[in-house]
Amino acid sequence: MNAADPEPCGPDARGPDPRGPDPRRIDELDPTGRFTDRAADYAAHRPSYPLGAVDALLEGLPDPHRLAAADLGAGTGIMARLLGDRGVRVWAVEPNAAMRAAAAPHPFVSWVDATGEATTLPDAAVDLVVVAQAFHWFHLERAATEIRRVLVPGGRLGIVYNHRALGDPVGEAYERSVKAASVLPSERLRLGPVFPEFLAGAGFLGVRVASFPSGQFLDVEGLLGRARSASYVPSSGPAWDRLEADLRALHAAHADGGGRMLLRQRTEVVLAESPR
Repeated sequence: MNAADPEPCGPDARGPDPRGPDPRRIDELDPTGRFTDRAADYAAHRPSYPLGAVDALLEGLPDPHRLAAADLGAGTGIMARLLGDRGVRVWAVEPNAAMRAAAAPHPFVSWVDATGEATTLPDAAVDLVVVAQAFHWFHLERAATEIRRVLVPGGRLGIVYNHRALGDPVGEAYERSVKAASVLPSERLRLGPVFPEFLAGAGFLGVRVASFPSGQFLDVEGLLGRARSASYVPSSGPAWDRLEADLRALHAAHADGGGRMLLRQRTEVVLAESPR
């Protein structure tokens, strides 16, 4: 399972969306292969996560240097390296070879060619499982079973997403342009409240949600690269040409004196524990 798009999919990622033209489940839309040609842009232009979100993942756990973690759908290792920076030993589970190849190395991060539904990790191998920007691409029921298997009893699960900040006119304009160019129906580009309810129903305990302000300063090439890194954005053709023109105009209208535009975000962390 590879790390995923910044505007994850619709209110029920577990089943077909009757409003969309594609009747397949979201996890059937080639979640592994669809990022192969996006890896370079993903590594260069995807935003990181605020330190407060990493603090929330680790809060109440033992000393990070004593922890083992699995980052499922690790993509190019953005979250894995943040955990590694704290001293956590991380298995970064990512099936897409191009994404793994684009990842910067980290001494505390080991890469695993596997999926979120079948990690190949031993039973009760980790104290923490993190899924950043990827959970909507998983077959949720199979992934939940696998996460419970690899977590120690009472271990923690954290699902992390960057969303654009509500009420930010720059972010809203960006989202309108991206959705207009998208090759997926717009209903699939929203993350509804499915994950907390799903986790509670799947037997995880203490489900709660924390939110943190964040943002990304982008020059014009960074803004274009951020858009290209999304698997649902066309990389060429008339739709991309229109999107590029829209984004260049948006950047020109909102860039600061240093040529950078702020795309405000909020980072949401869904936390839960496995049964003891």
